[in-house]
Amino acid sequence: MARKKINGECEMEEEGEEMREDLESRESTEIGADLTIEDLPGVGAATAEKLQAAGFDTLMAVAVATPGELTDIGGVSEPTARKMIQFAREKLKMGFISGDELLKKRELVEKIRTGSEALDKLLGGGLETGAITEAFGEFGSGKTQIAHLLCVRCQLLSPENVAVFIDTENTFRPERIVQLAKGAGLDPEQALRNIKVARAYNSDHQMLLAEKIDELIKKGLKVKLVVVDSLTAHFRAEFIGRGTLADRQQKLNKHMHALMKLADTYNLVVYVTNQVMAKPDVFFGDPTQAIGGHIVAHASTFRIYLRKGKKGSRVAKLVDSPALPEGEAAFYVEADGLRDI
Repeated sequence: MARKKINGECEMEEEGEEMREDLESRESTEIGADLTIEDLPGVGAATAEKLQAAGFDTLMAVAVATPGELTDIGGVSEPTARKMIQFAREKLKMGFISGDELLKKRELVEKIRTGSEALDKLLGGGLETGAITEAFGEFGSGKTQIAHLLCVRCQLLSPENVAVFIDTENTFRPERIVQLAKGAGLDPEQALRNIKVARAYNSDHQMLLAEKIDELIKKGLKVKLVVVDSLTAHFRAEFIGRGTLADRQQKLNKHMHALMKLADTYNLVVYVTNQVMAKPDVFFGDPTQAIGGHIVAHASTFRIYLRKGKKGSRVAKLVDSPALPEGEAAFYVEADGLRDI
């Protein structure tokens, strides 16, 4: 009897060990699988529907959320919200990666060329995906012209590429797209079909439109470029006086982070134009300064200062970049695109 009992216990231990190994192997394969938010602990159909309606429709969205956000939106308890976040982070392996792995990831970066060799060289081959490029300068310096040009030239990478143009100052002109498409050798009608334009009437509407880009991509559109022209116009008009500065900057910061998330998640180019002001306390040099302060400056990966040059030319100065040196490039804006001097 004792021997039978011992043998039975050994067999049970062996079975338990096999079950644990099977469970561990199953869990290791699930890490690479496409999980949905319904796989999160404590999430049923009703909670999943609430989370999806609020934009938390992927594991990444849950992983970067706060427990308070999930509690308010999903109606779950705070301990459950913390378990959901922890589960999502574990499955996505949101930790450190080595430099060589990051270098391989950088191989996926694409560049939208402007057509000007001087400007492309200044930008390291063009405007790169996964980053925000900010262009600031006075009126007539070429910010919006480059925005129209990028909407066309992103389609040279692939005819399926789509550009999204958030227009805050009524600056988008389809007639200009037709000119630039002909200059790039593209079908003007097809080029216009591949550009989605939305007019933003206030800062809240502008931020909402940026959030809706995620929906366009999930519907199957291959968005490769997002343009916001201009970034700060509504914020500048709605928040007046020093007393509102903190609220404005906080709201602007949230908007910039939403744009950066789009760029990083979907490997697309975000190009924003920015207004400028003149600093009265600058007596030597250029008094021109971009609106938005440090919030916009730190959130932008690349910063370009555009100004008018001699004989109708435009000059682009690379003010900030993670790896490229400062420099300048001069070019002309013509009917069919940019021309080097």
